[in-house]
Amino acid sequence: MLKKVKAIVVGRVQGVWFRANTVQEAKLLGVRGYARNLPDGSVEIVAEGESEAVDALIAWAGEGPPLAIVRHVRVEDLDYEEEFSSFGVRH
Repeated sequence: MLKKVKAIVVGRVQGVWFRANTVQEAKLLGVRGYARNLPDGSVEIVAEGESEAVDALIAWAGEGPPLAIVRHVRVEDLDYEEEFSSFGVRH
């Protein structure tokens, strides 16, 4: 089953290689979409793909890379549409 979500990751998640590590994790899982820094210091992840893979990426984001301190992940389900062909960083 295919799924698409938007997640806002709150905590110390900028300046700790969060986006780059999210790209690596997403590629390993076969998830498409993007990660980008938001002005309030959080990171937005939009991810689409197989439900289990998307769930695994969001679970990973709850921990993040070693230097991150994740306080909260807010997840919103989106209507699935094949919008992305890969996973990358947006600015």
